[in-house]
Amino acid sequence: MTSRANSAHARDIAYHVHGYTNLKAHEEKGPMVIDRGAGIRVFDDAGKSYIEGLSGLWCVSLGYGEQRLIDVATEAMSKLAYYHGFNHRSSDVVIDLAEKLVSIAPGRLSKVLFANSGSEATDLAVKLIWYYHNAIGKSEKKKIISRIRGYHGVTVASASLTGLPHLHGDFDLPIDRILHTTAPHYYREGHEGESEEEFATRCADDLEKMILGEGPETVAAMFCEPVMGAGGVIIPPKTYYPKIQAILKKYDVLLVADEVINGFGRTGNMWGSETFDLDPDFLSCAKQLSSAYLPISALMISDRVYEALVSQSEKLGMFGHGSTYGGHPVAAAVALETLKIYEERDIVGHVRNVMGHFQDRMAILGEHPLIGQARACGLMGALEVMKDKDTKTPFEASDKVGAYVEGRCLENGLIIRAIGDNLAFCPPLITTDAEIDEIFDITQKSLDKAETWVQDQGLRDS
Repeated sequence: MTSRANSAHARDIAYHVHGYTNLKAHEEKGPMVIDRGAGIRVFDDAGKSYIEGLSGLWCVSLGYGEQRLIDVATEAMSKLAYYHGFNHRSSDVVIDLAEKLVSIAPGRLSKVLFANSGSEATDLAVKLIWYYHNAIGKSEKKKIISRIRGYHGVTVASASLTGLPHLHGDFDLPIDRILHTTAPHYYREGHEGESEEEFATRCADDLEKMILGEGPETVAAMFCEPVMGAGGVIIPPKTYYPKIQAILKKYDVLLVADEVINGFGRTGNMWGSETFDLDPDFLSCAKQLSSAYLPISALMISDRVYEALVSQSEKLGMFGHGSTYGGHPVAAAVALETLKIYEERDIVGHVRNVMGHFQDRMAILGEHPLIGQARACGLMGALEVMKDKDTKTPFEASDKVGAYVEGRCLENGLIIRAIGDNLAFCPPLITTDAEIDEIFDITQKSLDKAETWVQDQGLRDS
């Protein structure tokens, strides 16, 4: 028998540094080791089953054990285990994937650059925004606007765009030329007596004031997730994006749609940009592009941007960007097969069929004493834990009520994610009505347990 001292648990503590983890606590607690997956479930090394209610990290859209993706990866690796795209090189499957992405892309997007993660695609977009404005003779137009609570990654530029303080503290972020405007979170940011329409107008006014304050000649682009995922599944008011896009157009500010979480059916359309009628100059995607079976991301750009890249690379003698694994042929093959599965199985249609039930079950939990707001779009949503629903008074962060609920869900066989006191749900796109009922039955049970705990701890008056 393997001793505890040499177990996976002990070796993980000894050798592995985890992201989004209290490292000191990890030295005492250690990991939950996931051993295998099947469908929408994963199993730990003791054999316990859990519904993966966040699709891993918003990404395992087709669930675990999809044999077609396994077979395609095996065949692709046997045929061409690796090649690159430098110096005019390419491979057939990368060409096929680029063509396919452009064929399903929204709006004016016409060319594709490949990378390995959403963060990398964000950094690439930042580089191209700066490169583009140099190419068109606007070298001062370099500032980039993101939003408070927005999430765009963890690399230096992408983490700077991310509007969450815990990604900035002691990393010396954000870097220069990155700005953050109002989060379109009406429930928490709306003023008393302010309608959603008025709140959307205020968000647009805040954006315009920022652009004018900085100088329109210095503001290059704005990054938007159609639905803000890791910031708490924030769904903007209906009139928000038309008003925002009008401001961007007025001052010639490029729009980058970050579809890393939203893309490939999550919002009930192939793209979140379609759900919210966005017309981006750039669109980044990753995660569900390959159902997370292999790392791959893509950045799509418009002809307007591409033509500037061509002229500048001609002037300089080379387009000075590339990465060793960007457009990896095996990852591209898996992504292409994933897109085929989406079409053949009408995954978008399936999401539309089940998202009403998903949203209804979330709305019911919105009536729970611990929940201030339930919100959902397509097959993603959040329950916002609140100390006092009537006054929208949150618990103290130190109370860790959201984390307590997450822990009770885990005990009961459901993995979700507490983002502070926002409980995020993002099940695989293949999830059925019956499985949705399982998810929310467990959540109901866990919330009831948490409500008792809150009372016992004296965190709220009876």
